[in-house]
Amino acid sequence: MSGAQAFGAPLHVAGPEGPWEEVCDRFESVGRAVVHTTWGEWLTAALLDPELRALLGRDRPRYRQSPAAAGRLAFAVSRVVMKHTAAAALGTAPAALDIAYLPGGQPALRGFGGELWLSLAHTEELIVVAVSRGGPVGVDAEAVTRRVSFEALQGQVCTPQEAELLAALPEDRRAARFLRLWTLKEAYTKALGQGMRRGFATVGFRWDGDGRAVLADDSPAARAWSFTTCLVRDRYLVSEACRDTARDTARDTARDTGRDTARGRGQGTGHVAGQAAGQVEDRLRDDPGPLAATGLPPAQTVRS
Repeated sequence: MSGAQAFGAPLHVAGPEGPWEEVCDRFESVGRAVVHTTWGEWLTAALLDPELRALLGRDRPRYRQSPAAAGRLAFAVSRVVMKHTAAAALGTAPAALDIAYLPGGQPALRGFGGELWLSLAHTEELIVVAVSRGGPVGVDAEAVTRRVSFEALQGQVCTPQEAELLAALPEDRRAARFLRLWTLKEAYTKALGQGMRRGFATVGFRWDGDGRAVLADDSPAARAWSFTTCLVRDRYLVSEACRDTARDTARDTARDTGRDTARGRGQGTGHVAGQAAGQVEDRLRDDPGPLAATGLPPAQTVRS
């Protein structure tokens, strides 16, 4: 088992029937869980669910107004996956939950403000949902085959320090590190509730001695954030940003003692999870297999 798998790689859930046990266990033990699936895997079950109208809830008008059939179905499935994931964490029925959206577009559960945080990402057929009880969370996903031009976008994405470090890397490592940096920044700004409204170049990352991504700002508040990046389905780069509010509150206490206390409450494991994720671009280049959360092939997408 790879380090990413042992310490919190996204969990595959093939449909509404689960399996949800590992998701519940992960949520109970570390205070958050990230789920991945494809809309093709969930499509039939979601559309045939007699509670689909209740599951969509306030999103139903948006679903009905989507002009393209494929976009409409993907939208519906992503909301169903999000509700099922939150329901598994809370031990309740998915249809009992109501999803709202904050001003920046971030999904939230009505009635759980400050208690439960959600994030949703999708690219191609992949859907990723994160749920956290420890603090704000954000996820982003990109296909590893996506070609993003460092030369054209470095001014919009990178701080001067990041651009200098990336420019010094060989081309293949630069492309992998740049894509990883993109997903980290989008996950972080989504967790902040700002998304792409906040310029990525205003957020700086650095790599610590163990190869983990950390915020360049070394303030106590910045240290409350943890970041992981994993390769999912041998095809997608998924990054997660999560702030541990317990660590943020106790920012001036002894850090080792604080982490031990947080682990006892089922939180504070981001430090451990990041160790495996730190080498993602090296493994992506040399041998992507060990980083994959599952050995599953991409699901066949059902087209209307």
